Amino acid sequence: MKYRLLIVLLLGLAMRISSAGAGATDISGTWTLAFFPGDKPINTTFVFKQKGEELSGTYSGPFGEHQVTGAVKGDKVVFGFKIKGSGSKGSVTATFNGAIESPTKMTGAVGNPFCGNEGCKWTATKKK
Repeated sequence: MKYRLLIVLLLGLAMRISSAGAGATDISGTWTLAFFPGDKPINTTFVFKQKGEELSGTYSGPFGEHQVTGAVKGDKVVFGFKIKGSGSKGSVTATFNGAIESPTKMTGAVGNPFCGNEGCKWTATKKK
C-alpha cells in the first residue's frame, strides 16, 4: 500500500513539473524562417527577444528591415510587423501564426500581404 501511494505521489509530481515547463519555451534568438507563397520559398531572418509571454525583435528579408512584436502562449506563437504603404496607401501588417514544435523548430501560416487571404505555410529553424 505504501508503495502504491508513493507511486501516485511521484506521478503527480512528475505531471506537475512537466505541465509547469510546458509554457516555459523561450524562443529568444536568431531564426531562419521560410514561407512558401509558391513553388520557391522566401527566406527571412527573425531575431526574437522574449520576456514572459511578450515577444519583440527584428525582421530582415526581401521586404527590408522591420521591428517585430508578438506573443508566446504555451506552444503557440504569433508575431508580425507593419509594412508602410507608398503614397496614399496606409500600412499593412504581416502576421505569422504558429506552433513551437521544439526549442529549435516552429511552423505555422501567414496571410496578407505575402500569401493572400488563403495564407501559406512557414517553417522556422533556430540558428545555433
